[in-house]
Amino acid sequence: MDKRKSSEEVPSNPIGDPKAWRGYNASLKDLARPQKKSEYLPSFSFSFGNFVLEVVKILIIAILIIKPIHYFILQPFYVKGASMEPNFHNNEYLIIDELSYRLHQPRRGDVVVLRDPFRSDEFFIKRIVGLPGERVVVDNNHVEIFNAAQPHGAVLDESAYLAPSVETSGHLDVTLGQGQYYMLGDNRPASFDSRSFGPITRQSMIGRTAVRAWPIPRARTFQTPTVPYLPLNS
Repeated sequence: MDKRKSSEEVPSNPIGDPKAWRGYNASLKDLARPQKKSEYLPSFSFSFGNFVLEVVKILIIAILIIKPIHYFILQPFYVKGASMEPNFHNNEYLIIDELSYRLHQPRRGDVVVLRDPFRSDEFFIKRIVGLPGERVVVDNNHVEIFNAAQPHGAVLDESAYLAPSVETSGHLDVTLGQGQYYMLGDNRPASFDSRSFGPITRQSMIGRTAVRAWPIPRARTFQTPTVPYLPLNS
Protein backbone atom coordinates (compact mmCIF):
# COMPACT_ATOMS: atom_id res chain seq x y z
CA MET A 1 0.00 0.00 0.00
CA ASP A 2 1.26 3.43 -1.01
CA LYS A 3 1.84 5.35 2.17
CA ARG A 4 2.61 8.60 0.35
CA LYS A 5 0.26 11.44 1.32
CA SER A 6 -1.97 13.01 -1.25
CA SER A 7 -1.12 16.62 -2.14
CA GLU A 8 -4.59 17.65 -0.85
CA GLU A 9 -4.13 16.07 2.55
CA VAL A 10 -3.45 18.33 5.57
CA PRO A 11 -0.34 17.34 7.55
CA SER A 12 -1.15 15.48 10.69
CA ASN A 13 0.86 18.05 12.62
CA PRO A 14 0.37 21.41 10.86
CA ILE A 15 1.93 23.33 13.76
CA GLY A 16 5.27 21.90 12.91
CA ASP A 17 4.90 22.47 9.19
CA PRO A 18 5.39 26.14 8.21
CA LYS A 19 4.11 25.44 4.72
CA ALA A 20 0.75 24.41 6.12
CA TRP A 21 0.27 27.89 7.68
CA ARG A 22 1.27 29.82 4.59
CA GLY A 23 -2.36 30.48 3.54
CA TYR A 24 -3.43 31.36 7.05
CA ASN A 25 -0.60 33.84 7.43
CA ALA A 26 -1.76 35.64 4.30
CA SER A 27 -5.27 35.97 5.73
CA LEU A 28 -3.96 37.34 9.03
CA LYS A 29 -1.86 39.89 7.18
CA ASP A 30 -4.98 41.11 5.35
CA LEU A 31 -6.82 41.55 8.64
CA ALA A 32 -3.94 43.45 10.20
CA ARG A 33 -3.54 45.77 7.19
CA PRO A 34 -4.79 49.33 7.99
CA GLN A 35 -7.87 50.23 6.03
CA LYS A 36 -7.62 53.00 3.50
CA LYS A 37 -9.34 56.29 4.37
CA SER A 38 -11.54 56.03 1.29
CA GLU A 39 -13.06 52.82 2.61
CA TYR A 40 -14.64 54.77 5.51
CA LEU A 41 -15.98 57.75 3.54
CA PRO A 42 -19.18 56.18 2.19
CA SER A 43 -20.46 55.21 5.65
CA PHE A 44 -19.47 58.63 7.11
CA SER A 45 -21.23 60.49 4.30
CA PHE A 46 -24.33 58.41 4.79
CA SER A 47 -24.41 59.16 8.54
CA PHE A 48 -23.86 62.90 8.01
CA GLY A 49 -26.61 62.98 5.41
CA ASN A 50 -29.00 61.35 7.85
CA PHE A 51 -28.05 63.89 10.51
CA VAL A 52 -28.78 66.82 8.17
CA LEU A 53 -32.08 65.25 7.18
CA GLU A 54 -33.12 64.86 10.83
CA VAL A 55 -32.21 68.49 11.57
CA VAL A 56 -34.30 69.67 8.61
CA LYS A 57 -37.23 67.57 9.82
CA ILE A 58 -36.99 69.03 13.33
CA LEU A 59 -36.91 72.58 11.94
CA ILE A 60 -39.97 71.97 9.78
CA ILE A 61 -41.90 70.47 12.70
CA ALA A 62 -40.87 73.38 14.94
CA ILE A 63 -42.09 75.91 12.36
CA LEU A 64 -45.38 74.06 11.95
CA ILE A 65 -45.90 74.17 15.73
CA ILE A 66 -44.59 77.67 16.50
CA LYS A 67 -46.31 79.57 13.67
CA PRO A 68 -49.87 78.64 14.71
CA ILE A 69 -48.98 79.43 18.33
CA HIS A 70 -47.66 82.84 17.28
CA TYR A 71 -50.62 83.76 15.08
CA PHE A 72 -53.52 82.13 16.89
CA ILE A 73 -52.60 81.60 20.55
CA LEU A 74 -49.80 83.85 21.87
CA GLN A 75 -48.17 86.99 20.52
CA PRO A 76 -45.42 89.24 21.88
CA PHE A 77 -46.00 92.96 22.40
CA TYR A 78 -43.91 95.91 23.57
CA VAL A 79 -45.54 98.63 25.65
CA LYS A 80 -45.12 102.08 24.13
CA GLY A 81 -45.78 105.15 26.21
CA ALA A 82 -47.03 105.85 29.72
CA SER A 83 -50.81 105.53 29.31
CA MET A 84 -50.99 102.39 31.49
CA GLU A 85 -48.63 103.45 34.28
CA PRO A 86 -48.04 102.53 37.04
CA ASN A 87 -49.22 99.01 36.13
CA PHE A 88 -47.41 98.81 32.77
CA HIS A 89 -44.34 100.81 31.79
CA ASN A 90 -42.76 101.85 28.52
CA ASN A 91 -40.73 99.11 26.76
CA GLU A 92 -42.03 96.27 28.91
CA TYR A 93 -42.35 92.99 27.01
CA LEU A 94 -45.76 91.31 27.23
CA ILE A 95 -47.24 88.04 25.98
CA ILE A 96 -50.75 88.46 24.60
CA ASP A 97 -53.29 85.64 24.89
CA GLU A 98 -55.20 85.46 21.59
CA LEU A 99 -57.03 82.23 22.39
CA SER A 100 -59.21 83.22 25.37
CA TYR A 101 -61.51 85.51 23.40
CA ARG A 102 -62.21 82.70 20.96
CA LEU A 103 -63.64 80.78 23.92
CA HIS A 104 -65.43 83.55 25.84
CA GLN A 105 -66.29 87.24 25.59
CA PRO A 106 -63.92 89.97 26.85
CA ARG A 107 -64.47 90.84 30.50
CA ARG A 108 -64.50 94.07 32.45
CA GLY A 109 -61.05 94.74 33.90
CA ASP A 110 -59.12 92.87 31.19
CA VAL A 111 -56.03 94.65 29.87
CA VAL A 112 -56.24 94.35 26.10
CA VAL A 113 -54.02 95.08 23.12
CA LEU A 114 -56.10 96.65 20.34
CA ARG A 115 -55.57 98.24 16.97
CA ASP A 116 -55.42 102.00 16.71
CA PRO A 117 -58.87 103.03 15.36
CA PHE A 118 -57.17 105.41 12.92
CA ARG A 119 -54.04 103.44 11.95
CA SER A 120 -54.35 99.67 11.65
CA ASP A 121 -50.58 99.18 11.85
CA GLU A 122 -50.41 100.80 15.30
CA PHE A 123 -51.52 99.24 18.59
CA PHE A 124 -52.74 100.44 21.98
CA ILE A 125 -52.90 98.76 25.37
CA LYS A 126 -56.01 99.69 27.40
CA ARG A 127 -58.36 98.31 30.05
CA ILE A 128 -61.99 97.31 29.44
CA VAL A 129 -64.41 99.28 31.63
CA GLY A 130 -67.64 99.17 29.58
CA LEU A 131 -69.31 96.09 28.05
CA PRO A 132 -71.72 95.70 25.11
CA GLY A 133 -75.22 97.10 25.76
CA GLU A 134 -74.15 99.15 28.78
CA ARG A 135 -74.46 102.88 29.26
CA VAL A 136 -71.15 104.39 30.39
CA VAL A 137 -71.08 107.79 32.09
CA VAL A 138 -67.79 109.51 32.86
CA ASP A 139 -68.41 112.34 35.31
CA ASN A 140 -67.28 113.62 38.71
CA ASN A 141 -63.95 111.82 38.20
CA HIS A 142 -65.66 108.41 38.22
CA VAL A 143 -67.00 105.84 35.76
CA GLU A 144 -70.67 104.99 36.24
CA ILE A 145 -72.28 101.95 34.62
CA PHE A 146 -75.95 101.41 33.74
CA ASN A 147 -76.99 97.87 32.80
CA ALA A 148 -79.57 95.19 33.59
CA ALA A 149 -78.01 94.55 37.00
CA GLN A 150 -77.72 98.27 37.77
CA PRO A 151 -80.61 99.99 35.98
CA HIS A 152 -80.19 103.17 38.06
CA GLY A 153 -76.43 103.23 37.62
CA ALA A 154 -73.50 102.42 39.89
CA VAL A 155 -69.96 103.74 40.11
CA LEU A 156 -67.20 101.23 39.37
CA ASP A 157 -64.82 100.34 42.18
CA GLU A 158 -61.50 100.33 40.30
CA SER A 159 -59.30 100.10 43.38
CA ALA A 160 -57.92 96.74 42.17
CA TYR A 161 -55.78 98.58 39.62
CA LEU A 162 -56.12 102.34 40.31
CA ALA A 163 -54.75 104.32 43.23
CA PRO A 164 -57.36 106.30 45.21
CA SER A 165 -55.80 109.54 43.98
CA VAL A 166 -56.40 108.77 40.29
CA GLU A 167 -59.24 110.81 38.79
CA THR A 168 -61.07 109.99 35.56
CA SER A 169 -61.54 113.32 33.85
CA GLY A 170 -64.23 114.06 31.29
CA HIS A 171 -67.98 114.50 30.92
CA LEU A 172 -69.23 111.74 28.64
CA ASP A 173 -72.38 109.67 28.30
CA VAL A 174 -72.17 106.76 25.85
CA THR A 175 -74.47 103.80 25.23
CA LEU A 176 -72.55 100.85 23.78
CA GLY A 177 -73.94 98.80 20.93
CA GLN A 178 -73.60 95.07 20.46
CA GLY A 179 -69.95 94.07 20.20
CA GLN A 180 -68.73 97.46 21.47
CA TYR A 181 -66.42 98.06 24.44
CA TYR A 182 -65.33 101.14 26.35
CA MET A 183 -61.57 101.29 26.96
CA LEU A 184 -59.58 103.47 29.37
CA GLY A 185 -55.90 103.70 30.25
CA ASP A 186 -54.84 103.25 33.87
CA ASN A 187 -52.94 106.54 33.70
CA ARG A 188 -56.21 108.44 33.23
CA PRO A 189 -54.75 111.97 32.94
CA ALA A 190 -52.30 110.89 30.20
CA SER A 191 -54.26 108.27 28.23
CA PHE A 192 -55.64 108.53 24.70
CA ASP A 193 -58.61 106.16 24.97
CA SER A 194 -62.37 105.80 24.42
CA ARG A 195 -62.92 109.26 25.88
CA SER A 196 -61.25 110.50 22.68
CA PHE A 197 -61.85 107.87 19.99
CA GLY A 198 -65.07 106.32 21.30
CA PRO A 199 -65.99 102.65 21.77
CA ILE A 200 -64.06 99.93 19.98
CA THR A 201 -65.28 96.64 18.53
CA ARG A 202 -64.34 93.09 19.44
CA GLN A 203 -62.68 92.77 16.01
CA SER A 204 -60.23 95.53 16.98
CA MET A 205 -58.87 93.50 19.89
CA ILE A 206 -55.71 91.43 19.39
CA GLY A 207 -55.97 89.69 22.74
CA ARG A 208 -55.73 89.84 26.51
CA THR A 209 -52.48 90.61 28.34
CA ALA A 210 -51.46 87.31 29.95
CA VAL A 211 -47.79 87.63 30.95
CA ARG A 212 -45.22 90.33 31.56
CA ALA A 213 -41.97 88.63 30.50
CA TRP A 214 -39.59 91.57 30.76
CA PRO A 215 -38.03 93.08 32.80
CA ILE A 216 -37.39 89.96 34.86
CA PRO A 217 -37.89 91.60 38.28
CA ARG A 218 -41.42 92.62 37.21
CA ALA A 219 -42.28 89.36 35.41
CA ARG A 220 -45.70 87.98 36.32
CA THR A 221 -48.97 86.59 34.95
CA PHE A 222 -52.26 88.48 34.83
CA GLN A 223 -55.82 87.40 35.58
CA THR A 224 -59.03 89.36 35.15
CA PRO A 225 -59.43 91.53 38.27
CA THR A 226 -62.72 91.77 40.13
CA VAL A 227 -64.36 95.12 39.39
CA PRO A 228 -67.35 95.55 41.73
CA TYR A 229 -69.59 98.56 42.18
CA LEU A 230 -69.13 101.12 44.93
CA PRO A 231 -71.82 101.21 47.64
CA LEU A 232 -74.60 103.71 46.95
CA ASN A 233 -73.57 105.93 49.87
CA SER A 234 -69.91 106.19 48.82
